[in-house]
Amino acid sequence: MGAYKHILLAVDFSNATEMLVQRTVTLRQFCAAELSLVHVIEPVVIDPSYDVFPAVPLGLEQEAADKARKELVRLGDRLAVVPERCHVVIGSTKNEILRCARERQADLIVVGSHGRHGVALLLGSTANAVLHGAPCDVLAVRIQ
Repeated sequence: MGAYKHILLAVDFSNATEMLVQRTVTLRQFCAAELSLVHVIEPVVIDPSYDVFPAVPLGLEQEAADKARKELVRLGDRLAVVPERCHVVIGSTKNEILRCARERQADLIVVGSHGRHGVALLLGSTANAVLHGAPCDVLAVRIQ
């Protein structure tokens, strides 16, 4: 297998983002790969305790997306990633990361993994879900 050509870095702007960025920058330099960034916003839904009314989307996602877009473009500037390769999407984190990887023809996805055990492991994590559904390699960086 040759070097990676297109890396997709999934960030959540947590304290772990900088660690993911550093690992990705090192890989990118080694492979001379293109880089795309993705941040996913999960829809906010109020689910009433009564079954009479359906769950109501709050619409807060657009405000969060606007803020995230500014932050992602700022990160992109730092990493020499053009704004067109900085993607903020609303939806299921796993599904949107996988969709973005397919659409961008990424051959490596970089995600953070908290290395949970027990119930959290049984319920699955984003990194685990991405790993099992990815059309390409996945680097799950262990977050301490």
